[in-house]
Amino acid sequence: MGVEGTSAALWSLCAPLFMFTRYNNPMDKQPRYTSEHAEAGLDAKFPEIETWPNQFPGYEIVIDNPEFTSVCPKTGLPDFGVITLRYMPDKLCLELKSLKEYLYCYRNLGIFQENIVNRVLEDVVRWSKPAWAEVKGDFRPRGGISTVVIARWPRPKRSQK
Repeated sequence: MGVEGTSAALWSLCAPLFMFTRYNNPMDKQPRYTSEHAEAGLDAKFPEIETWPNQFPGYEIVIDNPEFTSVCPKTGLPDFGVITLRYMPDKLCLELKSLKEYLYCYRNLGIFQENIVNRVLEDVVRWSKPAWAEVKGDFRPRGGISTVVIARWPRPKRSQK
C-alpha cells in the first residue's frame, strides 16, 4: 500500500472521531465560554504604577516587555507574548521598575489576552495621564493561532446607531 493508501486508511479510522467532537456536535447547547470567563481577572488588584515629573514636551516613549506571561482563564494554560507600550507623556512619565512589577502581576492571573491589553492601557492612562497612549499585545501561537491586540487612548468615539 502506498502513502496515498495509508493516508486514506488512516483518515477512514480518524474521521468519525473528528465528526463527533464536543466542538462540532450540534446537540451540545452548553456555552463553552461564559461571562465568568470573559470577566476573569478584570477585578484583580494591581500595584500602583509609579511616575516621575516629565521635563520635556512632545516626545514619544516606547517600552517593550518581550517576556510577558499570563494564564488563559478557560484552560489554565500559559499565554506568552510581547507587550509594547507607546505613549507621549504630558506631565508624568512611567517609572520602569514599577511598570515591570505591575506587568509581573499578570504572571499567574487567568485573564483573556484582549482584556490584558485594555486593562494595561486603562491603568497606564490612570497613573500617567499621557497626551496619548497605545498598548499592543503580540501573543505567541497556541493551538496554531496567534493574536495581536492593540488598544489606543484616547478611545475612539462610539458610533451612534
